[in-house]
Amino acid sequence: MIAPALSDALGAWLAGQRALAGAADNTLKAYQTDVLGFLAFMTEHNGGAQGLAPIARVTVRDMRAWMAHERGRGVGARSLARSLSAVKSFYRWLSEREGFEPTAVLSTRSPKFQRKLPRPLEVQAASAMIDTVELQSSEPWVAARDAAVVTLLYGCGLRISEALGLTGADVPLPQVLRIVGKGGKERIVPVIDSARDAVNAYVRLCPYQVPADEPIFRAIRGGVLSPRAIQKVMEQARLQLGLPATATPHAMRHSFATHLLAAGGDLRAIQELLGHASLSTTQAYTAVDAAHLMSVYEMAHPKA
Repeated sequence: MIAPALSDALGAWLAGQRALAGAADNTLKAYQTDVLGFLAFMTEHNGGAQGLAPIARVTVRDMRAWMAHERGRGVGARSLARSLSAVKSFYRWLSEREGFEPTAVLSTRSPKFQRKLPRPLEVQAASAMIDTVELQSSEPWVAARDAAVVTLLYGCGLRISEALGLTGADVPLPQVLRIVGKGGKERIVPVIDSARDAVNAYVRLCPYQVPADEPIFRAIRGGVLSPRAIQKVMEQARLQLGLPATATPHAMRHSFATHLLAAGGDLRAIQELLGHASLSTTQAYTAVDAAHLMSVYEMAHPKA
């Protein structure tokens, strides 16, 4: 059982993450789950309700016990690293508010794990995906809709939530879009002609009137289009093209970044276009590009 004072502190920290850091609902839910899991373990580990005073006395040995427990129940290194990050963030805030020394928690080393590299499509495959998606529906406006969404993902590097969040006020698409991404982070994204043309073609064919404050992409019956609809149509297209299961809507965004980098794009500029808070996130694409270059080299190099 967690003492009311500690529960209130957790609530206050989460509220601060929402207000000051602009954390999304899913992120806040993950933070809450991670920290509550940690506190529940400490309750059982040390015995008795965990209030502010016991939590302030957590030791290095306690932290090792928690991490061993998590690994013992099958939690992977990546998930444990995420949980530890949430716990550290909470402790940093709580120690400043309550005036205790958080070194035992903050000095805990995160488990190492292999970062998953983005899985972009080849340039020809990305283009074929857009063309094939358009062939999945016999309804012209639906075909135009699906092609427009996937073109935005690849042509502008948008997340699917960002593409589906475009409203009537955004059309006809301007030369640049002001996109509000994760954590309320705002960025400016240039709109290429093919993306503008694809969206305009869809708007002309769409049978529904879309007010300025409502999403432009509509479902068959006029409701707001769900991400699952685009995921499904891409699943159909990738089966026809013989592409792997990694050919998802997010892979189109990865492809946008990887192909820009391969064409000589500046890493910092690509970071801004994608809306990554950290350059280290964008740097994953340098590994992707290097891996591609090595595969080309190995295929082309004469065997000794």
